[in-house]
Amino acid sequence: MTKHYYIIVDTETTKKQSVADFGAVVVTRKGKIVEQFGAMVLGHFGKFDLFADPSAPDSAFWSEQSAQRRAKDYDAMLESGERSISSPALINQWLAGVNARYAPVLTAYNLSFDLGKCRNTRINLGIFSERFCLMKAAKKVIGSQAAYHDFCYDNNLLTPKLSNPSMTADTMAKFILGVSLADEPHTALEDARDYEAAILTYILRDVTRKQLLGLGQ
Repeated sequence: MTKHYYIIVDTETTKKQSVADFGAVVVTRKGKIVEQFGAMVLGHFGKFDLFADPSAPDSAFWSEQSAQRRAKDYDAMLESGERSISSPALINQWLAGVNARYAPVLTAYNLSFDLGKCRNTRINLGIFSERFCLMKAAKKVIGSQAAYHDFCYDNNLLTPKLSNPSMTADTMAKFILGVSLADEPHTALEDARDYEAAILTYILRDVTRKQLLGLGQ
């Protein structure tokens, strides 16, 4: 039986619509992580401000004030060795190696977003022959379940305006791993490895690879 692999990519971005923090994990169908990569992107992190919503209140995660805190947190990660700095060319070398070794299916939670930001940064995700959007698949497989809706209402995990069940990766992962799971940190490697990989593994319990590719289009 052919062993299938998946590469989950996540990015944190700059105000210039480029990638500041790139993360990726290669996983098996059962969720075993076989490779991982996380790096700040040379020529983008530290050169351009992190993305922020100028209309957001200071207490909000995507506020200007929060962006300054996040930049300091990234500096601390670099200082401690939790992150390195890599050029887009070096990231592309790693991606090419992964593609040669595993020929994985590409996915991301909101794939079109990450594809666009990587393209702006000259990170080449076009080398992967198959791809699907994990968010689209998760909404269809998990977001349609009555148990998921009950979980969201019971734990007040709802959209701000319409109070519908939240469809974020954070909420999906809490449904799978438990509501006590820490909030998604919005750092690229950790989001892909600790949240999105769990969502993918959960979906793959009940669908084939071919079905998944269809669900994520």
